[in-house]
Amino acid sequence: MSANNSLPHIFVLPEDDADRQLATGFHLEVNWDRQRRLQVLEEAGGWPKVVKLFKSDHIGKMRRYPERLMVLLIDFDDKQDRFDKVWQDRFDKVWKEIPDDLKDRVFILGARKDPEALTRAKLGSLETIGKALARDCREDTDMTWGHDLLKHNAGELERLRERVRPILF
Repeated sequence: MSANNSLPHIFVLPEDDADRQLATGFHLEVNWDRQRRLQVLEEAGGWPKVVKLFKSDHIGKMRRYPERLMVLLIDFDDKQDRFDKVWQDRFDKVWKEIPDDLKDRVFILGARKDPEALTRAKLGSLETIGKALARDCREDTDMTWGHDLLKHNAGELERLRERVRPILF
């Protein structure tokens, strides 16, 4: 089911199948009458491919459809004691590829290591975690987003929440 380009809508470009499952769970928690406003795209096959696909397939369309928001859902591949540097480096590499005129409509989110780490932390299945993330967005809580494997998203999440709540919930 595709989004109506004339209404505010969100595309999610997931890095891999696990990220797609998180996004699908999130989608299931969207108000039923607004589900067409969120579209989970096919997984890209790695974070560099997320950037490549965003640049080749989505920049022009975002400029054509000013109501479109984009979530780039990537893994930050935690390297234990180096996480802050690894996360910031990866975030910065992706962020610099986003044109300045779109930066307020593109959001970069992801698990500290990979989405499977969330299931190993006993947060539930990926779909269940995605649903919990959506409830946090809707209710302005951080029960799941505040988890150690997700809390690094706080800045992006704050930017995203104010934009998505009126569109999806």
